[in-house]
Amino acid sequence: MKFSEFETDAGPLIEAHEPGQVRIQGQHYSGTLALTAGRILTDWGPAQFEQLEAAHFEAIAALAPQVVVLGTGARQRFPDPALYACLLAQGIGIEIMDTGAACRTYNILAGEGRRVVAALISDA
Repeated sequence: MKFSEFETDAGPLIEAHEPGQVRIQGQHYSGTLALTAGRILTDWGPAQFEQLEAAHFEAIAALAPQVVVLGTGARQRFPDPALYACLLAQGIGIEIMDTGAACRTYNILAGEGRRVVAALISDA
């Protein structure tokens, strides 16, 4: 799915999402990644949802976001809250949705100037 283009100073935005990959600034990424206004972290997390660990969320917390948008693959799945307790303890919000919805939500929040991290698990 290609997303609409709009002007923003929000840093790299997600241009398209297809099963198993996203396109950011014209480059295709497959697998799991985390995206902020200033960084694309291709080594962020697990290959599959079931492999999520608290350490993955601790790495995201270290980026100091206001909110994390977690994309859980082709469908919305909820990790054990104990895994992301470090985010909540620091006052960081977390929204959990399928990866396509997470891509769209990230673009909106980044476009609003929010400190947001998209943590995207591949849906391939």
